[in-house]
Amino acid sequence: MNKIVLLFPGQGSQYVKMGKDLYDEFACAKQVFEEANDVLGFDLKALCFEGDQKELTKTENAQPAILTVSVAAYRAYMQEIGVKPICSAGHSLGEYSALTCSGVIEFCDAVKIVRQRGIFMQEAAMLGTGTMAAIIGLDRKVVEQECKKVSGGDQVAVISNYNSPNQYVISGHREAVENASKNLEAMGAVVTPLKVSAPFHSPIMEGAAKKMKEKLLSYKYNNFQFPVISNVTAFPYGGLDKVVENLTTQIVEPVRWSESMEYVKSLRPDVTVEIGPKTVLNSLMKYNAPNIKCYSSDRSEDVDEMIKLFEERKADTSIPSLVTRAMAVAVSTRNRNWDNEEYQKGVSEPYKEIQEMQETIETSGAEPTLEQMKKALEMLKSVFTTKKTPTEEQVERFNQIFNETGTSHLFQDFEMP
Repeated sequence: MNKIVLLFPGQGSQYVKMGKDLYDEFACAKQVFEEANDVLGFDLKALCFEGDQKELTKTENAQPAILTVSVAAYRAYMQEIGVKPICSAGHSLGEYSALTCSGVIEFCDAVKIVRQRGIFMQEAAMLGTGTMAAIIGLDRKVVEQECKKVSGGDQVAVISNYNSPNQYVISGHREAVENASKNLEAMGAVVTPLKVSAPFHSPIMEGAAKKMKEKLLSYKYNNFQFPVISNVTAFPYGGLDKVVENLTTQIVEPVRWSESMEYVKSLRPDVTVEIGPKTVLNSLMKYNAPNIKCYSSDRSEDVDEMIKLFEERKADTSIPSLVTRAMAVAVSTRNRNWDNEEYQKGVSEPYKEIQEMQETIETSGAEPTLEQMKKALEMLKSVFTTKKTPTEEQVERFNQIFNETGTSHLFQDFEMP
């Protein structure tokens, strides 16, 4: 379990009693629920643990509830497993959970933001004016064409979720969605009307998007502790300047989940872990990336297996430390500089310093600290510069080290040559 990707579920995964086991077992999770109660000014905890399913499913309640359970599950995961992900992704609302766990949004802010998001989305579509339906078994182009066919005038239907290669969700005005559903079913699709209070990720949400942008602009955002994939682009955020833009656009644009999972596959993770209530994303992984093992934090047997695998990982001495790999790369890199004085100062001296540091680490039996890893990387930079290593090779070597040691999430701000 060296390379882990975390997945955060969206609306629809809520259920009464969700998060109760986390609250009872982990003080860190209990703190999350208590903070949510204080921030929102009502008993969200009671709504999650013993409330009415209909009340919990209301958009303005479901969104802060799912985010709270997801953040509580993440903190419990970090306490028990402790491995930061190389990347993360959240489905619709889940993107807020991912950004919160990555440190970009403070939890006290996030729970207020998504509560307001739910209210804005509900206001944008009066009850009964819109709906959504899941479509399984047809090609995406067929579904897209049918949505265009039934749209016109004051009626619109669009694909709101590209969940997997053969599963989509359509959203829009009730009449248009029902007409598209009827036609797609006649073509052989399995159609399931969804019990939702608004047509999410459709043009009908334009009013909510405008209000949401104004709200998002009033908050402060922090640096990423690990990458988060945007629903809008299906790639990790390029920087904090994209947070407000992506989260605003996300309300009216489709969730590109299948493409996001293609990016996840390109990272070649050892496992993915769904952090939050239910196992919806776990199930979707079977269609998007069947060769990648996916665990769920909401399934006790999965948690037990993850803990066991992590213990085996800690005992696996075959996984090198970043310091060890940096030293190995420094030695094996071809030299193109035959100035002895420069070589002594830029290669021999910094390498000797890291070698002595590594001996101290091995004697103590401890893992290298972040500061020690940074020193090793600076040593390698010096070696590359002195040996006149081509820039392309330098970048390749650094990325190789990060991937092999599972430390890419620690050095997102690392300046490549």
